Amino acid sequence: MTTVLEATDLWKSFDDHAVLRGISFELARNEVVAVIGPSGSGKSTLLRCLNLLEPIDDGVIRLGGDDISDPRVDANRVRARFGIVFQHYNLFPHLSVLDNVTLASRVVGRMSRRDADARGVDLLARVGLADKAHDHPDRLSGGQQQRVAIARAIATDPEVILLDEITSALDPELVGEVLELVRTLAVDGATILMATHEMAFARDVATRVLFLDGGIVVEEGPPSQVFGAPREARTREFLARFTA
Repeated sequence: MTTVLEATDLWKSFDDHAVLRGISFELARNEVVAVIGPSGSGKSTLLRCLNLLEPIDDGVIRLGGDDISDPRVDANRVRARFGIVFQHYNLFPHLSVLDNVTLASRVVGRMSRRDADARGVDLLARVGLADKAHDHPDRLSGGQQQRVAIARAIATDPEVILLDEITSALDPELVGEVLELVRTLAVDGATILMATHEMAFARDVATRVLFLDGGIVVEEGPPSQVFGAPREARTREFLARFTA
């Protein structure tokens, strides 16, 4: 399998608090890796460092073989190679749904308005929101806004999709519709790294699971092993809270 994203010995601190402490892992093309762990374990910080939204203190990040942790790289160009979806949608409230989806394609990708809009409409149809193209985000439910955010993330055909606890801000009844869309992306062959607290979803959809705690990778393996027969006591302790 072709490695798309590789992190080697990543360290990140905020003031005197080390959040990432020597994390290393690889993500292969068409692989779905779930990052699980307690609050404060470093999941969101890891994703933000990979996308260069936070500078790392030490280590190397390679995307498609390119060292993107080199301080000389153009961070905006690197970010254009990722699609990222955050907990709180981050849609532009003054833009229509369609303009939110097409903005990066037009501004960064230099796609014509006509071509970008055509692709945007197709993507909105794919996520079940074609009829909302000309609405503004405040007219949508939380689940609909998150589906728009996912459509925006895949509009530029990113090499890697980063999903940062995308259901944590949703009402419980809206979680299913968003997870079903992620499941579809996975089936279609997207390369996904997702920080999630949805254990059942991670078990069913991920090809591999990383368990983070205290800024380190405590355990790594296929879902059947991590969830069914975890090797580490800390993993067993964490998962017991979800099966009790």
